[in-house]
Amino acid sequence: MNNSFTKLNIQHTLIPTKRDSQPRKINFKIFFNMEQPIKYSEHLQEVRNLLKHVQDEPLKSMDMVNALQKLCINHHFKEEIDSILKTHYTKIFNGHVSNHDQSLYEVSINFRILRQQGYYIPADDVFAGFKQKNGIFLEEMTEDVKGLMTLYEASQLSIEGEHILEEAADFSSHALKEMIPFLDQDEAIMVKNTLEHSYQKTSSTFMVKKFIKHYSGTTMSQLAEMELAKLQALHRTEVTQIFRWWKELGLAEELKHARSQPLNWYLWPMASLADPSLSEQRLELIKPIALIFIIDDIFDVYGNLDDLVLFTEAVIRWDVNSFERLPYHLRICIEAVYNITHEISDKIYKKYGFNPIEYIKRTWINLCEAFLVEAKWFAAGHLPNVDEYLRNGIVSSGAEVVTVHMFFLLGCATNEDSATIIKDNPGITFCLAKILRLWDDLGSAKDENQDGHDGSYVTYYMRENEGCSLENAQGHVMSMISNTWKQLNKECLSPNKFSAPFIQACLNLARMVPMMYNYDENHSLPLLKYYINSMF
Repeated sequence: MNNSFTKLNIQHTLIPTKRDSQPRKINFKIFFNMEQPIKYSEHLQEVRNLLKHVQDEPLKSMDMVNALQKLCINHHFKEEIDSILKTHYTKIFNGHVSNHDQSLYEVSINFRILRQQGYYIPADDVFAGFKQKNGIFLEEMTEDVKGLMTLYEASQLSIEGEHILEEAADFSSHALKEMIPFLDQDEAIMVKNTLEHSYQKTSSTFMVKKFIKHYSGTTMSQLAEMELAKLQALHRTEVTQIFRWWKELGLAEELKHARSQPLNWYLWPMASLADPSLSEQRLELIKPIALIFIIDDIFDVYGNLDDLVLFTEAVIRWDVNSFERLPYHLRICIEAVYNITHEISDKIYKKYGFNPIEYIKRTWINLCEAFLVEAKWFAAGHLPNVDEYLRNGIVSSGAEVVTVHMFFLLGCATNEDSATIIKDNPGITFCLAKILRLWDDLGSAKDENQDGHDGSYVTYYMRENEGCSLENAQGHVMSMISNTWKQLNKECLSPNKFSAPFIQACLNLARMVPMMYNYDENHSLPLLKYYINSMF
């Protein structure tokens, strides 16, 4: 085993280090020579041995789990990680762990990782010991950079009613911002990244390069570099297949004013279904995602109201004979929905033994009916109130279509009883859809390549609240998003009817939203473009 991974030096290898060097570029060609598979296997075994070596040491084991997650290689060690977390939670639950003997960093990282895996630990029990008698957090905590960053990360796992975590978020973010001018460059960057891209609310897929730098010199970082190279090669292959499928579908040629952004759309399944083994599922999931965007454009840009009514009626009937009444550009779109739905349903049936077509059809009907409501509002000059708009906007976000497809593509249902779980437990989908809708409206609801007739929660809120400034309205929406994340955090706690892969996929979708809808003043997405360039 590499000397840097001996028991004596493990702490140094797991905690991000301060380095002046820039992230070194990875030479992808070296990952395809004859020796690379051997090195890859050796690194996997070294890290697995290290996990076993530290499993009885709580802080070191949690440090390592944290590193594996941020380096996006944790899927290789699922059994080992599950064992570590289960053991640690059992000790806490049985009162064998005292927070009084632990640092702010240790308490915070334990809380965050266990919460993210669905384990519920009362926040008051964990963090009350870091408060003074007057209810204010201890003053000496303001000098603990690492502890404050981890406390802020932990606060992002809060659920409704956990006031101590709300206070922790305010306290830690304020203290960290105050410290930035006095930190060296590397520490300042780490603090800014933590505040802007907390682990719970950011797609780790697009942050992995930054974390590789922090763990430079360890076997884990070497494994992560190799894993990243393999993934990028896989993603390029998938993108090639997706562009071929999109071209063969022909919608871009027929609908000149609709969005044609297969690479952007691919980022959704790429980040939500991050496990490399889920290539087939990613390639299937992008199909409904693409059609959601196209149908959205049809309702916003193309169709007159009479045609849109016919379009929605044809979706409801789900009968190819009813498609003939539609104009050609609408007919080819609904035929694509029909054909893709049947193809995906057939594949799921062959793989898992259950045909989900009735569930999938219902999501398309719900989506088109919601789009039609918005089209009728626009045609009639009707301005809905904010609650009316948001209720409908949550459906028209398309989140239900995506989550239902994911649910079945991941094999979460093998019979009617298990299939009804997705219908009877809408909480996760609802939270995801609300986050997506509100973020979209924050970004002025304008895509750089589209000029449609979307409404906006921000606009309607300002209209209903006379004298409300744009800044105050946006602040209100950000508060709503924060509260919805608390609901989503709660929905993901155990016990849960959904599988861990499905919950993770939904969380990953929510984490993608800020990147996909963070428009600048030119209605473009600079952060999205940056990550596309860095990942491909």
